[in-house]
Amino acid sequence: MAEFEIRNASAHDLGLMRDWAEEEGWNPGDSDPYAFTVADPRGFLVGCLDGDPVGCISAVRYGAGFGFIGFYITRPSVRGQGYGIQLWHAGMARLDGRVVGLDGVVDQQDNYRRSGFGPAWNNMRFEGVPVQDTVEPEGVVLVDARSLPFGQLAAYDRRFFPEPRDAFLAAWAGLPGRTAVAALREGELHGLGVIRPCSGASRIGPLYAAAPDVAAALVHALAATAPGSAVAIDVPDHNKASIDLMEHLGLAPTFEAARMYTGPAPEIDRSGLFGITSLELG
Repeated sequence: MAEFEIRNASAHDLGLMRDWAEEEGWNPGDSDPYAFTVADPRGFLVGCLDGDPVGCISAVRYGAGFGFIGFYITRPSVRGQGYGIQLWHAGMARLDGRVVGLDGVVDQQDNYRRSGFGPAWNNMRFEGVPVQDTVEPEGVVLVDARSLPFGQLAAYDRRFFPEPRDAFLAAWAGLPGRTAVAALREGELHGLGVIRPCSGASRIGPLYAAAPDVAAALVHALAATAPGSAVAIDVPDHNKASIDLMEHLGLAPTFEAARMYTGPAPEIDRSGLFGITSLELG
């Protein structure tokens, strides 16, 4: 009998997990593992068969009462043998007592319902080269988000996420190769967006904005870092203004996943959430 062991992921394992996500067609960011590990260094688990990694899951703790499941993958050669469910139980045990969120792909949503998750909304991935639009929001100035006091950025992010995630946010916005743009009106934050390189379309997320014209200005500024290249944005379908904006920009839906929770959906500023940060970590 082969021995199956679940252990904490190493830095090498995180890179492997990113590669597996790539093979699944999820188009993760090139440097995502560096930001993920600071969110919760012990929140990434790897299942090994006779010492060889064959599956993984992330179970990241935020604050005192929230957690997020992601990176739930078993290698095709070992599927159907019970290793995945062992990883699932290990991840959920790590988040015991918390409200847990995840973004479930369509073919797994029934399984998640049986595990106590209920749907809150769908995240629709829109992808393509944005149509250029010259309309700029009145009184809004776009600046490098990393030039602002970090406390201002962290407080703004907290409006759209159930718990503080300062270390993750600092890495997410500040890693080399990424661009973070903030929208200011009279010194107050009215929007924030981050773009990161991927092997496929560059991913924009988060995308926060006080209004659609602010979101459009952020998308154009971020897309300008790779002129003529495709971008991808995961849009919550409860925000009709964001769906309309994506269509106006000429982006097309390519993928969907359901945001699901084990309890009531956390209270956040839904109207300002034009694009989520990450399907893996929320």
